Amino acid sequence: MPQAKMLSVVVPIYCEDELLDEVYTRLKAVLDQVAPELRHEIVFVNDGSTDGSLDMLRAFAEKDPCVRVIDFSRNFGHQIAITAGIDSALGDAVVVIDGDLQDPPEVIFEMVRLWREGNQVVYGTRATREGEGAFKRGTAKLFYRLLNSLSDTPLPLDTGDFHLMDRVVVDALKQMREETRYIRGMVVWIGYKQVALPYNRDSRHAGETKYTLRKMVRFALDGIMSFSSRPLVLAAQFGGAITGFSFLYALWLVIEKLVRPSTSTPGWTSALVAILFLGGVQLMSIGVLGAYLGRVFSETKRRPLYVVAGRYGDDSAPAEGESALAPAEGAEGSS
Repeated sequence: MPQAKMLSVVVPIYCEDELLDEVYTRLKAVLDQVAPELRHEIVFVNDGSTDGSLDMLRAFAEKDPCVRVIDFSRNFGHQIAITAGIDSALGDAVVVIDGDLQDPPEVIFEMVRLWREGNQVVYGTRATREGEGAFKRGTAKLFYRLLNSLSDTPLPLDTGDFHLMDRVVVDALKQMREETRYIRGMVVWIGYKQVALPYNRDSRHAGETKYTLRKMVRFALDGIMSFSSRPLVLAAQFGGAITGFSFLYALWLVIEKLVRPSTSTPGWTSALVAILFLGGVQLMSIGVLGAYLGRVFSETKRRPLYVVAGRYGDDSAPAEGESALAPAEGAEGSS
């Protein structure tokens, strides 16, 4: 008799001890009802939390055989934590959901239904964003549209990391080991049959967001540079336009001098402004080039994406306290 299919849920966690009881309770309520014949597992990834999150996750794993915990040796970042969970997930379908409860776990019901209809990726599209200020909503809207206009791969608007992937998509994603990761874009790049699922995003249940303005800007730059080389092209085009304008201006000065020899030469102010402007353009272009070059340098090191300090709730995992480098390719675990 064939074994029932499994649904994996990957939850990255960073300092969420105020939320974890509610996260676990709501996920279990959904997964116990989503389909009686569908097995499930919850893969929590502790991304170097400094509060009591790890102790709570270990307690969940001790009482619930469907819970597994991956504990990082330090904070590696949200996208890397998602990657580790996907590497370890065993399900025929994998759902990624953040641990702040802004993405309602109850939406998983509809994701599974659409998956069973033959869709291989079901990505949540944020119809509303409760509890977020006008600045956050406005900048997020601007970012998604800017990224889509620059990207060589059309990316869905207003879409985060809340999505369901079929095993064939998961296996393809596990082959992509770049260090600078923008997973929502990588999933779209893979292809297969994908469908959007609009939902209402809730306000944060408790605690404070871990995404500061600085982190959001860095994440936006990672997304743009991972899926587009157009900033390099735009910098070159801008430099070419400035060169052309400078040539025309110089030609105009020569003609004016020939036609009206008595005309005084331009003052130092205009010359200084031009020099400063051109210097700024050059530095900006060098900065864009340096940002891409820095990412190339990071990729050539071939370091592991993350280091695992411990695994809990998995009999085949390293013993407690054992450090293990994540393999260059996503290794399969065993149930």
